[in-house]
Amino acid sequence: MSRSDQPAASSPDSTPTGAFADDLALALRLADAADAVAMQRFDASDLRIDTKPDRTHVTEADLATERAIRQILDTERPADSLLGEEYGTSGDTARRWVIDPIDGTHNYMRGIPVWATLIALTVDGVPQVGVVSQPALGRRWWAATGHGAWTTTTTGETRRIHVSAIDDISASSISFQSIEQWDDVDLLPTLEKLSRAVWRDRGYGDALPYMWLAEGRLELVAEFGVKEYDIAAIAPIVREAGGSFSAFDGSDRLDAESSLATNGVLHDAFLDLLHEDDAR
Repeated sequence: MSRSDQPAASSPDSTPTGAFADDLALALRLADAADAVAMQRFDASDLRIDTKPDRTHVTEADLATERAIRQILDTERPADSLLGEEYGTSGDTARRWVIDPIDGTHNYMRGIPVWATLIALTVDGVPQVGVVSQPALGRRWWAATGHGAWTTTTTGETRRIHVSAIDDISASSISFQSIEQWDDVDLLPTLEKLSRAVWRDRGYGDALPYMWLAEGRLELVAEFGVKEYDIAAIAPIVREAGGSFSAFDGSDRLDAESSLATNGVLHDAFLDLLHEDDAR
């Protein structure tokens, strides 16, 4: 997706305003650069793939995309610190950019278009700016504190997004990411109970279901084993769309290795349901 496909900077309704206007504008430019790099190698038959020490995969595109983002930040925000999935942490300041160059690497390396670049700015550990860009699907979402949450559609339309108003768990649609994640934390019985309590459950995976939640298409997304760079960009989009975002224990920590996003009105009800056995 080229910058010309992104009307965010020219649309009067979605033009960044407020305390983080300049940071959001920069984050959108970072996403433009990331899209250009990542799409060059997407679905390439000779894509280079390596294995990290933790046995997860990394592609040449993951590395190149993060380098492109870092180069711009080094110039535009040299005083800020940065956490990236592939190259770690540089600097130690209150303002920190948090980057996942390709969230959904396994999809990327198999030619499945459900992957995204995640770009966030946190201040004193609180996510204030978030951009989720999925160029292979022609979609992008963004938010900044006080600015609302926005998206561009595949036709180039820019519109503000809001979570759903559904207030009954039995009428809700949810995404649980993967059975393996819940099994790894010994919560398969809880997942089964959750799936029986709701109207519909699916394991869509990665950043996309959070964006569907922010658009009002889902009421809950829950995930385990996540790092700060997996969720920092997502939190402000969900919150500015009117939803709630927390760790599985209900805290606001980004380092809890879990995430629970809801439409807000059902957040406490879902937490009560998920922790019902704990209370007993």
